[in-house]
Amino acid sequence: VQLQASGGGLVQPGGSLRLSCAASGSFFNINHMGWTRQAPGNEREFVARISFGGNANYADSVKGRFTISMDNAKNTVYLQMNSLKAEDTAVYYCNANVNRGYHASYWGQGTQVTVSS
Repeated sequence: VQLQASGGGLVQPGGSLRLSCAASGSFFNINHMGWTRQAPGNEREFVARISFGGNANYADSVKGRFTISMDNAKNTVYLQMNSLKAEDTAVYYCNANVNRGYHASYWGQGTQVTVSS
């Protein structure tokens, strides 16, 4: 199973970005997908997660600013990030938990998001 993330970049404070992550490979279905992030010198932290049925959870630090969604037909998860702050600067990693007859988790390669004026 491969996860291909895209959409990172440089944006000014208050701006928006949308990250995408597509899952491909051999699996029956996706149980849930999500995003974590890691800033320099910090531990990786949870950002958001969405189940196949559409239930979403967010870190308190991004609630009201970020929206996670999933296109089940495309096995793709999106993270719409609005009102970005400097503290959102990090490498963002997507992840997926899939059903292969057993549950297995996979991680993408990471995409850099930099919020700076």
